[in-house]
Amino acid sequence: MKSHHKLFVGLTSLVLAAAGLSAQPGNLPDWGLGPLIRPAEVNPVIRPDTNSVFYCPMRGQPVHWEALHTFNPAAVVKDGQVWVLYRAEDDSGAMAIGQHTSRLGLAISSDGLHFERGPAPVFYPAEDNQKANEWDGGCEDPRLVETEDGTYVLMYTQWNRKVARLAVATSRNLLHWTKYGPALTNFDGFCKSGAILCRPLNGKLVAAKIDGKYWMYWGEGAISCASSVDLIHWDAGPRVLPARKGKFDSALAEAGPPAVVTSKGIVLLYNGKNDAHDGDSRLAPNAYAVGEALFNPQHPDQLLARTDSPVFQPEAAFERTGQYASGTTFMEGLVLFHDQYFAYYGCADSLVAVAVAPAR
Repeated sequence: MKSHHKLFVGLTSLVLAAAGLSAQPGNLPDWGLGPLIRPAEVNPVIRPDTNSVFYCPMRGQPVHWEALHTFNPAAVVKDGQVWVLYRAEDDSGAMAIGQHTSRLGLAISSDGLHFERGPAPVFYPAEDNQKANEWDGGCEDPRLVETEDGTYVLMYTQWNRKVARLAVATSRNLLHWTKYGPALTNFDGFCKSGAILCRPLNGKLVAAKIDGKYWMYWGEGAISCASSVDLIHWDAGPRVLPARKGKFDSALAEAGPPAVVTSKGIVLLYNGKNDAHDGDSRLAPNAYAVGEALFNPQHPDQLLARTDSPVFQPEAAFERTGQYASGTTFMEGLVLFHDQYFAYYGCADSLVAVAVAPAR
């Protein structure tokens, strides 16, 4: 497998051309991250497993914790491997989006493409001080970063089937976690999707400070910024990226995977939903596609540019079937691995897939 991966890394463009795979739609700006390519004969990389059983402390009984859907992944590089936390939905509740219980499973890969996963979730609603925020909906939509001292910081959505809250947890090994509860100190409302700013360091991405503060892009509908001195307590700042009529992000813009400091500025991959009546006619109504935005590296709340067309959108069959049939390529995980970017995304709220881009 390792020799095959080295060949894949060294001859990416040749492999893609031979496979007849297409890059993302639209013109990628010179500051953009990409092109994002689907590796041949790999996706989806994580599927539901009806045989996985876990004793749930919330229900007090065994549950098939990843029986229905596995999607919306986060990722980091640890010990020379890619570690992915993915959202898994059990077979409880009504057959409707948001009506099952979500937990986070762990999958590990030596090449970023082929994964082995654990038998039980590593993060879940439990009998703890966050039960009021997490029962019965669970823990959803993770984003994950590493700090320079090796601490892992998880941003995730707490869902009690009443209010969604952006929350934070930390770990030293990705197996055992400390929950801190809602992340925003000055915002008490519906919130989710926290993408912390990172920079390349020693061949991988780590959380980055600007003027002594960490920064995060967060939100669904419009994207806002926030800052923190400790990655735990966040002060919400202004809106920086609104939805746009007639574009792929006409219904909403939502923060994607961790943002990256590059030589051109701060690049944020984000997810846009196409409005059914006033959106981009080239996309299916209500489809989710990926865009990119560029922010000032000295002033992370200052938008410099954004793509008018998606850089990645539903194309494959597995991205347009499942519990969200309008089509979804919903990116949440991004790692720098073997001199390439590996972007992990949810497909139709049902599966996990990967796209690969050169690290320019």
